[in-house]
Amino acid sequence: MDRLRSPFTTLIPLSLLSFFFCITNAAAFNLTTIKFDEGYSPLFGDGNVDRSPDGKSVRLLLDRYTGSGFISSNMYQHGFFSANIKLPSDYTAGIVVAFYTSNGDVFEKTHDELDIEFLGNIKGKPWRFQTNVYGNGSTSRGREERYRLWFDPSKRFHRYSILWTANNIIFYVDEVPIREVVRSDAMGGDYPSKPMSLYATIWDASNWATSGGKYKVNYKYSPFVSEYKDLVLEGCAVDPIQQLPAAATCSNKDAKLSSADYAVITPEGRAAMRKFRQSYMYYSYCYDTLRYPTSLPECVSVPAEKQRFKETGRLKFGGSHHHHHSRRKSRNPVVSGSDHQDVM
Repeated sequence: MDRLRSPFTTLIPLSLLSFFFCITNAAAFNLTTIKFDEGYSPLFGDGNVDRSPDGKSVRLLLDRYTGSGFISSNMYQHGFFSANIKLPSDYTAGIVVAFYTSNGDVFEKTHDELDIEFLGNIKGKPWRFQTNVYGNGSTSRGREERYRLWFDPSKRFHRYSILWTANNIIFYVDEVPIREVVRSDAMGGDYPSKPMSLYATIWDASNWATSGGKYKVNYKYSPFVSEYKDLVLEGCAVDPIQQLPAAATCSNKDAKLSSADYAVITPEGRAAMRKFRQSYMYYSYCYDTLRYPTSLPECVSVPAEKQRFKETGRLKFGGSHHHHHSRRKSRNPVVSGSDHQDVM
């Protein structure tokens, strides 16, 4: 294992100096990285899973024959899942790069899932990304949000992380918390509760990823390559079918997880998250009153955010979204439903 103080670099637009003052003053997380073979194995498209000679990094390729992916060797009852990732450049329409946790292979009808999905675009237009939360098979109640980034994710590596505890979920970009979901009793089984694996995949989602399928993957630009390094898996590895309750076996690991620096959002982190969401979020299910006339229980309406959105949950000026339900299978990722992303 390697000890890592993760670097933090940004491209700074002058109009967002207050936001970048918050994030560039954020302390780097104190992380322990592992080699690929210490925690992961190929998931599908094995020939397109390219490990570095030292085992510290891996590339996932998409070509006209197959995408590819890897999976954690264990399932975890809560954890911190993280990697420095660099996305494909140039023309990337129709491509989805996903970094997510799921247990769909074990609990097909009641699966839990936490998503970070990067959505490709036509040449000269930026990558977008979305986060989502599913619990106990709650795919009819999608909790997706969509965002732009303040940098080009194909130019250099940036760290993307998911924290999952019994009490909250935090999505991070570098050291910036961009979304927190706090568990409440009213959420019931919609809050993820069963052991999950970590997945990373790249695949052809031409039918929905870019402008609702208007722009397809163009394989003359292939292979498309996503790169991963500084891999982090922290949490309690468990057998999902075990008889002993996970709470009884994971108390020490959970305590360590809850005491880590990434488990607490500081006042500065809260300020950075607020600025990010006001500047870069362009869809939120919490403001989609057509879809959810009564907000889902974890939603907290922030006036400064809400005033920017229409009743569809989309920005009043720019940005567009139609929700979809992710149905990825381990060996052959597939997405059903409709989705639309403006080419912006």
